[in-house]
Amino acid sequence: EALVYGAMTGGGKVDAPMGRHPQQRKKMAVVRAGGKDAVTHYRMIARYAHFSHVRCLLETGRTHQIRVHMAHIKHPLIGDQLYAGRLRQPKGASELLSETLRTFRRQALHARRLELLHPASGELVSWESELPADFQRLRDVLAAEDKAGG
Repeated sequence: EALVYGAMTGGGKVDAPMGRHPQQRKKMAVVRAGGKDAVTHYRMIARYAHFSHVRCLLETGRTHQIRVHMAHIKHPLIGDQLYAGRLRQPKGASELLSETLRTFRRQALHARRLELLHPASGELVSWESELPADFQRLRDVLAAEDKAGG
């Protein structure tokens, strides 16, 4: 699950090959020539005035895939300094929202469910994890701001 910039209108699919960024070698990027297949499906969980809560499902597992694909469709993750750039505050944001965004010190991304084939046994294994407290708080502040008309 991810909290992203921009009020999305629905879900979709990003089918865009990825590879190293041509100028910034620490970054990954959507690259047409020489990129490896990368497919991310996303579905909106909730839409707020200036943000969206989305669930992402990966067909492939590229480095930084969700971060790169969401930035590629102009919905970068909140708190992602590498792919979203500097912090963007929406116009008319309350002090609570501004402070919450300013103090959220990581990407607003959480692997709620992981599933994979065990490399030794070949057995399908999975794990689930509830949203961490800081993610829940950010989501709750976004929802409260929406109700307050911010």
